[in-house]
Amino acid sequence: MQTNLADFIRDTPQGLEADRIQRACVHCGFCNATCPTYQLLGDELDGPRGRIYQIKSVLEGAAVTEETRDHLDRCLTCRSCESTCPSGVQYGRLVDIGREVVEAKVPRSAPQRLIRWGLRLVLPRPALFGLLLWFGRLFRPLLPKVLKDTVPLPRPAGAWPSARHTRRLVIAGGCVQPSLAPDIDSAAARVLDAIGISAVPVAIGCCGAVAYHLNAQADGLGTARIAIDRLCAALDAGAEGIVVSASGCASFVAEYAHHLHGDPAYAARAERVTAALIDLTTVLSREAAAFDAALARTPARPEAIAFHSPCTLQHGLKNKGQVERLLTVAGFRTTVVADSHLCCGSAGTYSILQPQLSATLKANKLAALEAGQPSRIATANIGCLTHLASDAKRPVEHWIELIAERLGV
Repeated sequence: MQTNLADFIRDTPQGLEADRIQRACVHCGFCNATCPTYQLLGDELDGPRGRIYQIKSVLEGAAVTEETRDHLDRCLTCRSCESTCPSGVQYGRLVDIGREVVEAKVPRSAPQRLIRWGLRLVLPRPALFGLLLWFGRLFRPLLPKVLKDTVPLPRPAGAWPSARHTRRLVIAGGCVQPSLAPDIDSAAARVLDAIGISAVPVAIGCCGAVAYHLNAQADGLGTARIAIDRLCAALDAGAEGIVVSASGCASFVAEYAHHLHGDPAYAARAERVTAALIDLTTVLSREAAAFDAALARTPARPEAIAFHSPCTLQHGLKNKGQVERLLTVAGFRTTVVADSHLCCGSAGTYSILQPQLSATLKANKLAALEAGQPSRIATANIGCLTHLASDAKRPVEHWIELIAERLGV
């Protein structure tokens, strides 16, 4: 793709990156075949190729309209197109740049700004989110069904094992998961303990993804710097790596080094955190002997599980098939899920900002997951978990909770 960026962005870091990404695109359109919004809407401008053209026009100085912003807003940033693209176009980074420019050029209405401000205020603050969730649960019986479905029932918090092993890994606690599903991280800690590794909890708060993907990039990176300071302190204390059980957060932490490479105070620290990040599937695979020994101590109970692979896991972290393999090793039977590459519609705050599209994607995903008649549904991200659980006919859990259950811990 030939480009001719406008003066306002041509020689900036964002402009140079956008130019490089756009030039990789060969207009083939393979991306549209795996884009959830293009599949639903059938509009070229609501597919990756069309959005790339719109961003190109904006960066070359063309007039920006609310319609342009709407097409970019409807993008889930699922990055399924990246997994499909034969040219390796880094669409996720390009759309972040395009959205930031469009946001500055086309101000939103007061109600839209208020909603986005509220999301940036509440979601990244664990204490505030937890308090509001507590009130929501308290008055849940009185709420109309449409609101009641948005307030998940409490999940028990399991025991966190004491630190008794020489080897230690950090488990980074995020912003909403500790309130919505506190047993996920404690289950991960129990599984790690069973294979000879102690888990050290570090409350980092929000990783920065919420604000960043709401086009408040500076705020998001400010939050990321706080998380980096806390994680570096844990690494200084002797932890050998960092585990983030929510794939949405892990995907953003994996990009810290990229987002902060131009920050002289944080570039090296961000690189250190990104390098120390290790997925739970990788930990269990590397410790296969200890994992197999732990499994041998409890009898297997074959059970059909449908696994929903979050977009951030398979397209962001490029981790595909590993959870299913580990569930199989643990004695579960994973069912076939049609169109497993497609998003469930959660996508961070997408389910709030684009409720109709999100609801359609959720219905399609649940139909695919439940077609194989599983007893339970597993996933790897708290957003997907709560989104699917609101309408699922079967329990929805994090896959590490199933592993912990299988190990009897």
